Amino acid sequence: MNNIKLTNQPQEQQQLAALQTKSWLEQVIVGLNFCPFAKKELVNNSVHYWVSTKVKMKEALLEVVEQCIYLQDNPKTETSLIIYEKGFKHFDTGINNYLDLVDYANDLITEQGFEGMFQIASFHPEYCFADAEVNDAANFTNRSPYPTLHLIREASMEKVLAVYKNPELIPDNNITLAQQKGSDYFQQILTNIHHLTVDNNSTRKT
Repeated sequence: MNNIKLTNQPQEQQQLAALQTKSWLEQVIVGLNFCPFAKKELVNNSVHYWVSTKVKMKEALLEVVEQCIYLQDNPKTETSLIIYEKGFKHFDTGINNYLDLVDYANDLITEQGFEGMFQIASFHPEYCFADAEVNDAANFTNRSPYPTLHLIREASMEKVLAVYKNPELIPDNNITLAQQKGSDYFQQILTNIHHLTVDNNSTRKT
C-alpha cells in the first residue's frame, strides 16, 4: 500500500492500523457501496493513509492542517484518511473526545482558509447518530476500526455528485441496507478485521 505514511510508533503497529482500515474500506464502504465514489480511488491507489499517534487535541489539530497542506501539494492524491491508532477512543464523552476533535477540526479548516477546498467526514468505532440507539445497525455506516477523519476535496465531490443520480438518497439508502444486514453482520466484519496481522507487508488472520 504505497500511500501509507508512518509516524514515530513501531512500523508494524502503524502498518497494521492502515491495513485494517483499508480492509474495512474494501469490505464495507466499497463492498456495500456505501460510498459510490470510493471504489475508483481505492483501485487507483489515490487514498492517503496517515496513521497518527496523537492523543492530545492541539497536536491532532495541527496534524489536520498538515494533511490539508499535503493534499494541496499532492494533487494526484484524491483524499486523506487520518487514522488515530491510539487517541480519541471515546466518541462523545470525556476530555479529548472524538466529536470535539471533529468540531474543532471543522472550525480550523475555516480559520486556516481551507473552507471550500476540503471537508471532513467522520468515522469511529462507537459512532452513533444523534437520533439512533447505540445498537442500531444504521450506525455501522460510519463505524470504522479506528477513530478516523476523512479529508475530502470539495471540488472532486461536486463533480461526482453532479453526474450521480439522486445523490441525496445515498445516506437513507445506506441506512436501509445496514439495517437489512443487521448489527451482527457488521460487528463480525470488524472483529475479523481486528484479528488481521501484518506478515511480510500483507495481512493474515490470527
